[in-house]
Amino acid sequence: MRQWLNQHVQAINLVLSRMRRNLLGTLIMFCVMGVTLCLPGILYVIVDNLNHVAGTVQSEPKISLFLKLDIQADSVAAIGQQLAHEPDVARYEFVSKDKAWQQLQASTGSAAAANKLEKNPLPDAYFVQPKSSDPNAVEALQQQMQQWPGVELAQVDANWIKRLYALLALGKKTILVLAALLGLAMIAIIGNTIRLQIVTHREEIEVSKLIGATNRFIRRPFLYAGAFYGLGGGIAAWLILLGVISLFNFSVAEISALYASNFRLGLPDSGMIITIISSAIMLGVLGSFLAVSRSLLQFELD
Repeated sequence: MRQWLNQHVQAINLVLSRMRRNLLGTLIMFCVMGVTLCLPGILYVIVDNLNHVAGTVQSEPKISLFLKLDIQADSVAAIGQQLAHEPDVARYEFVSKDKAWQQLQASTGSAAAANKLEKNPLPDAYFVQPKSSDPNAVEALQQQMQQWPGVELAQVDANWIKRLYALLALGKKTILVLAALLGLAMIAIIGNTIRLQIVTHREEIEVSKLIGATNRFIRRPFLYAGAFYGLGGGIAAWLILLGVISLFNFSVAEISALYASNFRLGLPDSGMIITIISSAIMLGVLGSFLAVSRSLLQFELD
């Protein structure tokens, strides 16, 4: 066990000493990886904040229940009882046809047209606020209410909700595609860096193989190098992401002030930070493993 630990400690010390000797190149590598990793992170933060904003306006979609003109008062009350016991309804408001007629006559733009009518053409109506803002849930509730006795028309304008959710879904898919492409780019960057290191230490590797070193022993320091590159790149991505979001918030604050709002882009939480850093480390190890395995295979063929 002690020998196994000593081998890993020696590999780590070797990698750190190489990085210190080439400090400028190591820092440049961290920055390149940080920029590559922070791009999907920035997009994720923006989409996530838009999703929260969408949640704050979920009280806006309403279902309008226009009742039949010849409906009786007891039927109107029965519909009110149904709404009171409906689990998917958050709240509702009843507007009688007389009240709606008075509001129409008091309206500046509609008063002239209303005065030309001989009788009130408006029906009694319930304006219902669903608990969920999900377009499918709102549409299902609207279709259910359309079948109620006494209801002439159940109308809901949820097109804006569908558009918003479609845009958010598109944003999430874009994040996944971008993260996958940049992940491949990171593997290529780290793999190329490790390959150059292998070429630099080719003679040392060949001597090690001659004295009986296994591929696992030769591969170990390069895998640690990939892990350290990933760790440094993940930390750099986190710092860049914090800086970019903080910079964006200066402009967001100005726009929010114009709308009397205090909205700000939320900074990445601990879960997102851990995901970025751990993903960077895994990509670094994977890129290093592929590069070392290919180089060792070439050594054996030579």
